[in-house]
Amino acid sequence: MPDHAGSGAFAARLIRWQERHGRHDLPWQRTRDAYRVWLSEIMLQQTQVATVIPYYRRFLQRFPDVAALAAAPVDAVLEAWAGLGYYARARNLHRCAQTIAAEHAGRFPRDPARLAGLPGIGRSTAAAIGVFAFGIRAAILDGNVKRVLARHFGVEGFPGSAPVERNLWRLAESLLPSTRIETYTQGLMDLGATVCARAHPSCADCPLRADCVARRDGRQAELPAARPARARLEREMRVLALTDGRRVLLERRPPLGIWGGLLALPELIGEDAGEFARRRGFRLLRTRELPPLRHAFSHFRLTLRPCLCRIDGIARRLGEPGWEWLALDEIDSAALPAPILRILRQAV
Repeated sequence: MPDHAGSGAFAARLIRWQERHGRHDLPWQRTRDAYRVWLSEIMLQQTQVATVIPYYRRFLQRFPDVAALAAAPVDAVLEAWAGLGYYARARNLHRCAQTIAAEHAGRFPRDPARLAGLPGIGRSTAAAIGVFAFGIRAAILDGNVKRVLARHFGVEGFPGSAPVERNLWRLAESLLPSTRIETYTQGLMDLGATVCARAHPSCADCPLRADCVARRDGRQAELPAARPARARLEREMRVLALTDGRRVLLERRPPLGIWGGLLALPELIGEDAGEFARRRGFRLLRTRELPPLRHAFSHFRLTLRPCLCRIDGIARRLGEPGWEWLALDEIDSAALPAPILRILRQAV
């Protein structure tokens, strides 16, 4: 752990670098609005800045404040989120907005410890909200920051393991400057995202290069240590694209599990496409197997095996809840998981 003088030099160099070379034009910067800071932090979890920016802007147009988000149905929130992935974030976002509206009079708590108790907000996100919305002196420790600290100080071990993470939290807290906390925190984020990248870091451009352990020892590719290898599970799912040429049948997924709460193609379990259609009173014209589509989740790989099933006549309403007919010209704006959207674009 650095001594006080060392921590001051670390922060000072980072602040100077941020002022000259950091990012200053992101749409969620230059605001103290806790709602906008929170929204950006949740969207940026496991998602690149360039991907987030258009979603962030559209989301704010639709839900301009926490009251509007809390009052919206969860289906509308999922629809606005569709394509960003990790949909539990959207459900927690909605739950958090409702909690803030109901229990905090529509205002975000200032205390990071209370923020961290809200749905979907962990310790690092709570600290980021505290820093950027309220100017509170608190340490963040997202993936980018873990990488910067592990490389600079030569921290061994996988950062996601509990002992290493505890060590990194102590280190992050020891480095906090007494002033300029917003600039320092943004600098840490920006350095990890643009210079101290996971692959091919730009060490020559780093303001901390003079005493970086990874650079000194040529260990940039080794630090931080990778997650211990484990076998990734493989799953298959047979899905049906049932269409009359104008609309396609979709099923609302259960709230838990993959694509929770989103519309998706119905899954075929224990029957083929013809049996599925006939059991619901549709007259089949033809069926065609589509090429399989592979999609990676964090803990497993899913192979989707779609079947296109054309039926005769106008698609009728189904008496079963959870089923919807979606016009084919509306698939791009619906709350559909990205792989389901790719299948539909290919099929129709």
